[in-house]
Amino acid sequence: MTPDCTTRRPNDAHHRDAGLLPAALDLAAAGVPVLPLRAGKTPFGNCPACRDSVCGDRPNMRAAGPCTCPAPCHGWAAATTDPHVLTSPPWIAAWRQAVAVAYHPGGAGVTVVDLDDAAAMQWAREALPATRTVRTTRGEHWIYAGTMRSANAVRPGVDVKSLMQYARWLGPGTGVMARLSTSVVASLRKEETTPARGQVVSSLPARATWDRTVATGCRHTERYVRTGLERGLAMVRARTESGAGSQAFGVARFLAAQHTPCPGPCGLDAIGEEITAAAVSVGVPEAYARRAVTNGLETAMGRVA
Repeated sequence: MTPDCTTRRPNDAHHRDAGLLPAALDLAAAGVPVLPLRAGKTPFGNCPACRDSVCGDRPNMRAAGPCTCPAPCHGWAAATTDPHVLTSPPWIAAWRQAVAVAYHPGGAGVTVVDLDDAAAMQWAREALPATRTVRTTRGEHWIYAGTMRSANAVRPGVDVKSLMQYARWLGPGTGVMARLSTSVVASLRKEETTPARGQVVSSLPARATWDRTVATGCRHTERYVRTGLERGLAMVRARTESGAGSQAFGVARFLAAQHTPCPGPCGLDAIGEEITAAAVSVGVPEAYARRAVTNGLETAMGRVA
């Protein structure tokens, strides 16, 4: 990523006066994938052909698919450095309604630690090495060279935006960009304690359950899977004071490991939903619970980058 973006866009009078597009073209020329944001500072909604992922999603998304939609669909996954795409009719229509420029940190080779308030910034000053910083409306973006998994709410007021997230472009910032070291990653993955009962910050409206209909390729009996799952759920629910997130990670990893010899599918997503619901029931924030369970499942299956 070259945040100073001194490389100039093509000399095109039509696009020079097109609001946010000139800044987007400057960023793209510097190798930073960009996309427009609409009112509310969110990506534009998917077109009818991409709505609800009926298109199969784009090749760079978690569930890689064949979508080559010419519109800025799929949020961060549509971010591009191609000036022909950025100035194509579907994108021009979006730029005319846009209120801000966003970029894909992972595509630019960086990780943005989004600090939303004074407490989060104080934590960063104590826990993270100094790096390039950008002022935001409520706090700061700390930008590190290197990429990692994106995650919201890694701790109060702290989001990590990298491989599968977008960040609003607010200028090049100040300071020297530090490398994303193992110590930084470890600090960002540190677990919060389980909130006390009565302070649950999220809940799941309905719990998906595992059964044979979602596990047609599993070599285990339904009784074997349900018995192991119920024991694991009980272990998570027993962590009423602290550690439920870590317990959910461990249970997900252990249970998923039992299915590595299976031809699949084994319904691990449904198992993950049940573990997530158990963690949320004892006060773990839903975003954190989902992240812990996903990491546990993917560690067991050997899919963690």
